[in-house]
Amino acid sequence: MRILEGEGVTKYFGGLSAVADVDFTVEEGEVLGLIGPNGAGKTTLFNLISAALVPKPGIIKFKGQNITGMKPYKICRLGIARTFQTVKIFANMPVSNNVLVGSRFGASQRMSPAEADKTTAELLEFVGLSNVSNIPAKDLTLANQKRLEVARALATKPELLLLDELMAGLNQTEVTQAMELLKQIRGEGITVIMIEHVMKAIMNVCDRIIVLHHGQKIAEGTPQEIATSKTVIEVYLGEQTHA
Repeated sequence: MRILEGEGVTKYFGGLSAVADVDFTVEEGEVLGLIGPNGAGKTTLFNLISAALVPKPGIIKFKGQNITGMKPYKICRLGIARTFQTVKIFANMPVSNNVLVGSRFGASQRMSPAEADKTTAELLEFVGLSNVSNIPAKDLTLANQKRLEVARALATKPELLLLDELMAGLNQTEVTQAMELLKQIRGEGITVIMIEHVMKAIMNVCDRIIVLHHGQKIAEGTPQEIATSKTVIEVYLGEQTHA
């Protein structure tokens, strides 16, 4: 079943097209990778899906419903959550309260305080942060701040999760751990779109990959098809195909 689709999605900044006439589909339960050089339009596309920006022109549908131009909080409560390229946590709040905000704000039906506390505790356990739940979020390592942002997004109970460079800045061990977390998220039945430059993760976790370049979709296919695409290798992958 198709959970998300975009038709002719376009966004201009001044006279420059950040995203240009992009069509895409996402199937329920899949992990879709979104790759391309810096400035290719990947985060702009996330901003369009999550309604931080509005496509002009273009249509985005979630579970068959046209969500184009809808307010971001409504998009969240429909079941789309995201993380950010640069971590956006509530730095001075305890780790647990960061997640509690998501559980109280995002759910389509308001949770009781007890339910929200239970959800928060379960998610901190899920992402491996139970033992640091009471410290200020700013005191976490970068890897754990990223896990916290994932937990806060999951607290809104999404059906679709947008992950923007979850593994950027992580070492090899942390990347492997993040890949395991992704597999756990998928195991919960959540559909994932991930922007990532870590090819090890993209090639091992994703079912399908879309490649953007100068705002345009230049390729789409399985990891193997993308890794052997002459166009993609020339534009983006190069020697990284061996990663």
